[in-house]
Amino acid sequence: MGRNLFFGITIMAFTCIGLTACQTSSNRKSSNDPAVLEGQALAAKYCQSCHVLPDPNWVDATTWEKGILPMMGPRLGIFAHQGKRYKVNKYEVSITGDFYPNRPVVTEAEWQKIIDYYVSVAPEKPLPQNRNIAIGNNLKQFEVLTSNFKDKLPATSYVKIDTTNYSTPFVISDALNHFIYRFDAQLNLVDSFKTKGPIVNRLASRNNWLLCDIGILNPDNGANGSIKSITFDQEDRFPKEGEKTLLDRLQRPVQFESVDLNEDGRQDLLVCEFGYLTGALNWYENKKEGGYEKHSLRTKPGAIKAVIQDYNHDGLPDIWVLFAQGEEGIYLYTNLGKGKFKEDPILRFPPINGSSYFELADFNKDGFEDIVYTCGDNADYSLVLKAFHGVYVYLNDGNNNFTQKYFYPLNGCYKAIARDFDKDGDLDLATISYFADFENQPEEGFVYLENKGNYNFTPTSTFTTQEGRWLTMDAGDYNQDEYLDLILGNFSVAPSFIPSKVDWKKGPPFMVLKNRGASK
Repeated sequence: MGRNLFFGITIMAFTCIGLTACQTSSNRKSSNDPAVLEGQALAAKYCQSCHVLPDPNWVDATTWEKGILPMMGPRLGIFAHQGKRYKVNKYEVSITGDFYPNRPVVTEAEWQKIIDYYVSVAPEKPLPQNRNIAIGNNLKQFEVLTSNFKDKLPATSYVKIDTTNYSTPFVISDALNHFIYRFDAQLNLVDSFKTKGPIVNRLASRNNWLLCDIGILNPDNGANGSIKSITFDQEDRFPKEGEKTLLDRLQRPVQFESVDLNEDGRQDLLVCEFGYLTGALNWYENKKEGGYEKHSLRTKPGAIKAVIQDYNHDGLPDIWVLFAQGEEGIYLYTNLGKGKFKEDPILRFPPINGSSYFELADFNKDGFEDIVYTCGDNADYSLVLKAFHGVYVYLNDGNNNFTQKYFYPLNGCYKAIARDFDKDGDLDLATISYFADFENQPEEGFVYLENKGNYNFTPTSTFTTQEGRWLTMDAGDYNQDEYLDLILGNFSVAPSFIPSKVDWKKGPPFMVLKNRGASK
């Protein structure tokens, strides 16, 4: 399923598709109706040709009928149904003419039976969240700090606790005004730098930064993104001459890594070009004569997060990647040497998950990296709360076979950082949710899950963190007290299909959660 997943930094106005949790489709049939049964068989045949077979229980009947299926029809060459032509999304203007099938893959009658199956079997309302431990508002591990710095419209697309320079440990990027800001340990603004576009990722050494410019915030298939370099002056200030472009014409890049992938001694660039309907996971070979040569690992959209790790200990950097579009899942690219890679799917997720983040962490201390995974992007064609959104832990059996061990439901979960924040010997989880149930459960926006052992986590939050809508988060020890702190970034301008009692536009651009340490 194509989605408007946007790495959380779109300011698009959501298209009204008539989705309300209380509506009930008028076209529901009995689950034993012949058309419904045939539709089930047709869905198994056609709907999993590109992704995991959709389960009708994922969302309510009205969302299937008016939100998801009208956007899926064109993928099977169906552009009209019951006399009404499906509208092609306005952001699809830059795709090639052969993106959709030239002729229907299914007949109109078969397509109607697929619709009958999903509309008739799906629940009338979205399934409720099943949370056995409530979130407390008594956060003790962290002290909340805010800066006097104010932005007219907080649109923070990147935050970092920069341990390469403790004199300015806090770095944030504003996606609307195109500025990067640096703050000292007291959260005072030190200096700023004007960029050409929205910065969403950064790699830093002491005197040089590489910046990922997504190019355009809204879902788009154009190639407007870039990777740029800036070098600080002798007084450790932002340069005046501007940025040096290393790569351009990238499809909405959201993350990149600098690593020698082909053993030639030069740093190459691996780029997650999320795109929209088109995109790719590419690596760019650093050529001896200058410039970069493009190599594609996967020519499909949705690459959102990559982790470099030599998992098989052969001395070559391998690549773990999360894809967040229709073929959602985590893939492993084993480095075979000389720039060649072998692709293996590790985990596959439903196309409606809204995968948002993952990282590797050894939870059971067996020497094998496990997976922390979050799903919660809700800016697609199914704008309803989803019971399966939240943070997951998958355990590695030592052969890269992963089994789900833990799940905590959080509406709209966007990121989870696994660290031993309280230094008691096990991994805790710090989470943020961009599409939380802000009206009824605003505490979902930030949740600290303290590990009590045996995969029992105690969830706590605080009222103060409800002042922002947190898109991005980072962990680091900014004050060098050996306890990891957190920084949260407020992206306040995107509309929400869930009302909120808080005006995030009046909130701080960022918030620091200072770890109280053992004296909590």
